[in-house]
Parts: sequence; structure tokens; C-alpha cells
Amino acid sequence: MQVTTREGIWIVPPQRSLWVPAAMPHEIRMEGHVAIRTLYLDRDVGALLGDHCRILAITDLLRELILAMVGAHEARDAQRMRMMLPLLLHELHGADEAAIHIPVPSDPRLKKVCARLLADPTRADTLDQLARQVGASSRTLARLFESELKMNFVRWRQHVRLARALSRLNAGASIKSVARDAGYASCSAFCVMFRRMMGSTPTGYGGG
Repeated sequence: MQVTTREGIWIVPPQRSLWVPAAMPHEIRMEGHVAIRTLYLDRDVGALLGDHCRILAITDLLRELILAMVGAHEARDAQRMRMMLPLLLHELHGADEAAIHIPVPSDPRLKKVCARLLADPTRADTLDQLARQVGASSRTLARLFESELKMNFVRWRQHVRLARALSRLNAGASIKSVARDAGYASCSAFCVMFRRMMGSTPTGYGGG
């Protein structure tokens, strides 16, 4: 699932949840067969989770609590919901954060560069080539990446490619083909990067 907010683009892989604060406009796009559960918290309760988007790891306990809360809501069992709510909030508040967050810029030139890479993460243009395409210098773009997106060009593109890799792995693509499309010469190099960024191997996301 890909969620876009004013804070950027958030990639939500399996066994993760996205906290979206109250009153924050957002757009959701899903690929493949996706089943989601949505919980709505009132503003005071939700304030405990912060006023910025966060991707949270879902433990087995938290997953069952979410399913049970949704079931109780559908059954209109308010007493059961009240009993589960404190534990649910406790688990959400203590959940580990694990995110593929792709920040988006405001500068028009950098917006064009980012849009081209988001449209085709496999393109191998250098920063110099992209700079010429949008009428800016590579030095200017490099500075904008750091100031607006808080990461350099290489790392931002890596996040975009990893996001695409997650979508393809979830759709059943092989690790070999995903690694190749992400610009890696070997599966082992891709797996090292993947584990460093995601905390697990690609096989845990459907790749084989």
C-alpha cells in the first residue's frame, strides 16, 4: 500500500500499519491483493501517537487486537471495545517504527526530477543528466535534495527503488528480477541493502 500525504509518500508493506494524524489529507493506492483494517481514534486519544505520519511494526498481539476491535465494532459490542482499547493503545504507542518514507519536495525543479524517478525507478540517469533535463545545475539539485528532502540524491533514489521492490515482491516477482530492476548486479548485494533498510530479508516479503 502506498499512502501520499503532505509529508511525503509512505510505503506500507505487510505486517506494518500507518498512523495518519487527525485532519491530515491523504491518498491511498494499493497494488495486488491487499486487505486492510482501519481504526479511527478520536483526536485526544490519537494525540498519544503524535502529529506526524509513522509506520509501525505490527506484532502478533497487535494484529489480533486490531482484528478483534474491528470485529467488536461490526458487532456493536461497545463494552468489549472499551475493555480492549487501553491494551491496543499501549501496544501502538510502544510499537517499533519501520518505514520506507519518500519525502517530496516543494521546489519546482526538484519536483520534476522526483516525478521522473517515481514514474520509472529503474531509470539510471545521473544527477548531471537530470539537472540538464530540468534546467538546473547538478550542484543546485544536490543542495535541494539535502535541504528539502534531508537526504542525498543516491539515498532518495534508493528509497524509491526499494519501495518499488516491495511492491513487486508482494506481487510474486523473484528476488533476482527485482534486484536487477533496482540496479543491483547481484542478488546478494540487493539482499544486504534490503536487510539494512527493512530489518529482514526479501523472502519475508514474498520474494523467492
